[in-house]
Amino acid sequence: MNPPLRRVGVVALVLFAMLFVNLNYRQVVKADDYRTNARNGRVQASEYERARGKIINAQGIAVADSQETGDTLKFLRTYPAKDKYAHVLGFKPVNLGATGLEKLNNDFLIGTSDKQAADRIAGLFTGKDPAGGNVLLTLSQATQEAAYTQLGNNKKGVKSGAVVALDPSTGAVLAEVSLPSYDPNLLTVHDGKSASAAYSKLDGDPAKPMLNRAVQEIYPPGSTFKVITSAAAMTADSSLTPDSTVQGGEFYTPPQVSDFRIKNAHEGICPDQITLKQALTVSCNTVFARMGVERIGAEKLKAMAQAFGFETQPRFIEDQEKNYCNVAASHTGPMTAGADNRVDPPAVAQSSIGQREVKMSPLQGAMIAATVANGGREMRPYIVDRLQNADLSNADRTDPKELGRPISGEVATALQQMMFSVVTSRDGTGRSANIAGLQVGGKTGTAEDGDDAGDHGWFIGFAMKDGKPIVSVAVFLENAGKGGSAEAARIAGLVMKAYADEKGIK
Repeated sequence: MNPPLRRVGVVALVLFAMLFVNLNYRQVVKADDYRTNARNGRVQASEYERARGKIINAQGIAVADSQETGDTLKFLRTYPAKDKYAHVLGFKPVNLGATGLEKLNNDFLIGTSDKQAADRIAGLFTGKDPAGGNVLLTLSQATQEAAYTQLGNNKKGVKSGAVVALDPSTGAVLAEVSLPSYDPNLLTVHDGKSASAAYSKLDGDPAKPMLNRAVQEIYPPGSTFKVITSAAAMTADSSLTPDSTVQGGEFYTPPQVSDFRIKNAHEGICPDQITLKQALTVSCNTVFARMGVERIGAEKLKAMAQAFGFETQPRFIEDQEKNYCNVAASHTGPMTAGADNRVDPPAVAQSSIGQREVKMSPLQGAMIAATVANGGREMRPYIVDRLQNADLSNADRTDPKELGRPISGEVATALQQMMFSVVTSRDGTGRSANIAGLQVGGKTGTAEDGDDAGDHGWFIGFAMKDGKPIVSVAVFLENAGKGGSAEAARIAGLVMKAYADEKGIK
């Protein structure tokens, strides 16, 4: 064979080898990716050959279901509650990628999960395709309804906000609402053009209705952060108690600083000498700014916030790796200045009262309140209670998991007393959250959001009965303006009462 032919032969062999390797790569390595790709037309058609499993709330009510159509695509995905559960469930359209729990649990819902292998093997002998399984949630019907209704009908006329409610002892999510919301039924119609048009309209809406403000956004927490500051102070100094007298006053200027001062929201609320409990009750800025600078320091303040979950993503048990709902990490921001990154006392003072660059998600706020109510034990949040096979047997069940213990039981008890006072005292800022027959504690927050926008309104809190935690909650009202935190507290009380009533706790 002459050299030119030999070179042609070598090139042909190399090309054939490359083709062989690529073919095997696609058939073996990438097979699962192609099989499960939501944009694969054959996959789409096969998925609609049988009813997709239901997603069911804690009271057994289907919040995602399938309806027979009689068309080529035999089943239509429907959401009976429309926009009430939209941000939790996500949606499963024909011509777009799935989102939320629909995406996370897709394999189980269509019957192709590894957990359903036995059903598929049985199907080889019976000739029947395995039916999709059901996903059972922790979400409470009454609590979700109350959160959605009260947030939507808030007395401040706010259009954007969020509510998160948790079971403090387990981390189970009882309610998760974000407004504005959207109707996922518009995105699951089998008319591809109509679904795409609906998606484009929602995606381009400046109000961002598809953004889950409960977990995907972080905001200045305002005075709710004083719970963290109090925890850091009592952890650093074990002699400090709710009844300890601390220095207050109308203004606070850090040592060796002349051009900066912190003032209280209202004149006359914070005398020169005040107990720590009363300082939290009336939300005395000067006390907590002083404690942050002179008792705690930037390092310990940051460390306490991080122990509660700041600077990390508080991912749900269901999907710790993929972070399916894009949970945002809360953070404290820098408390230093200058090229040498020295500690900046004004930054520490402002951060200690939840201002400066401190940012928090509503989920994080609910977790802080839950940890205090749960004696210092922080639980990882979860929203899927169990996976149920087509024959109604359980394929999997979620076990609660402890994340850590950011504070001792003694500090948690002290914080409970202080937060009870915020709600039950005549001069407490969270009085409107009170519930007859229950012990309710909490903390309000008013957070600045620029010169032209109204202040955000916050409330984080919990309800207990006979010393046992029942429910924790965070309510966030975006740009609510004056009185926003009091309205957030009122909403929180109604949400917690709805859960207690549903459980028969009086």
